[in-house]
Amino acid sequence: MARSAGPGRPVGFFREPVESGSPGRPAVITAAAQSVEEQHRARVKKYTIIMSFRIPALILAAVAYSAFENPLVSILIIAASVPLPWIAVLIANDRPPRKKNEPRTYNYGTIAPSAPAIESPHHTIDG
Repeated sequence: MARSAGPGRPVGFFREPVESGSPGRPAVITAAAQSVEEQHRARVKKYTIIMSFRIPALILAAVAYSAFENPLVSILIIAASVPLPWIAVLIANDRPPRKKNEPRTYNYGTIAPSAPAIESPHHTIDG
């Protein structure tokens, strides 16, 4: 039997067994959301990948023009690369999809005003 200075405190290489849920044992989180830094890194990676197709598309348009001597092919390739920055920004700014068990922040139709939001500035005098 190993000696210990208290529950969960090591003495040498041995540790006394600690019950699950006690302060000495870390909590296991299996459904934790991705951290903000990891989300940002993933968004930057997506943006970089999408934008990395823009310069090769322009080079491909130049090569296609010299190979086929047809400006229509080059114009089509350039036209396909024009919306890439817009698409990259939209995808990079998108948040991760909501989970089914994630609470909604807006409850549809639950707030019903009991009084008008703006009262009439005119006063009626009954006489």
